[in-house]
Amino acid sequence: MPEEFYRIKRLPPYVFAEVNRLKAEYRAAGMDIIDFGMGNPDMDTPSHIVDKLCETVRRSRTHRYSASKGIPGLRRAQAGYYERRFGVKLNPETEVIATLGSKEGLANLAMAITAPGDVMLVPNPSYPIHPYGFMIAGGTLRHIQTLEADGTFNPEAYMRALERGVMHSVPKPVAVVVNFPSNPTAQLADLDFYADLVKFARKHELWVLSDLAYAEIYFDDNPPPSILQVEGAKDVAVEFTSLSKTYAMPGWRMGFAVGNTRLIGALTRIK
Repeated sequence: MPEEFYRIKRLPPYVFAEVNRLKAEYRAAGMDIIDFGMGNPDMDTPSHIVDKLCETVRRSRTHRYSASKGIPGLRRAQAGYYERRFGVKLNPETEVIATLGSKEGLANLAMAITAPGDVMLVPNPSYPIHPYGFMIAGGTLRHIQTLEADGTFNPEAYMRALERGVMHSVPKPVAVVVNFPSNPTAQLADLDFYADLVKFARKHELWVLSDLAYAEIYFDDNPPPSILQVEGAKDVAVEFTSLSKTYAMPGWRMGFAVGNTRLIGALTRIK
């Protein structure tokens, strides 16, 4: 038998596992360290959320099988959030699905849309699931440099890098992943950038997967926008959000994917 399984052999070490290993090693040696690992919140989940969980878990129907795409009331609530926060109307039946955090949604959508050898345009640096979800699914990666040499994000330069990525990829890429506010760079994108990205995706017949997990973490009066605010974005884009960072709920594994009906339908089939 081979020493390593095929897909495992393709993957690099998981960065957070390496951080945890080093953390345990240094703590065992008596070192005082500051943890820059998984980004766990340093506050409790709000009490009204915990109280509602306690109330709900006592209901017998809670312990039955549920709907894999999320119960209707939950999907309606997410659609309501998008309308209040972004002014975006969503059909909770066809354009919203609940996920186990944004990470599971990204990974399962990668499985749904990736054929062996498909090329995906992914940011670099990036959160691990953005490139490696596609690698696990059998795809090929083309990394798009996110930052300039001085550490800043230049939207025009980034769009040029995407154009080069399409021009020099064989076969033609299937999808592009974006993540703003960005993990790990903390860079932001505005609606003008998203408008250019939607135009780019239409031109090259690409899907856009937008990770908006950090939408509610900002420090000025300009809340980060959604790509779905751009006219026609739902024709090419799906967006992922998460309760993990917004409500200090990472262990609850609760997120959503919303947007293009074909992509949401594919994710529903996989789930």
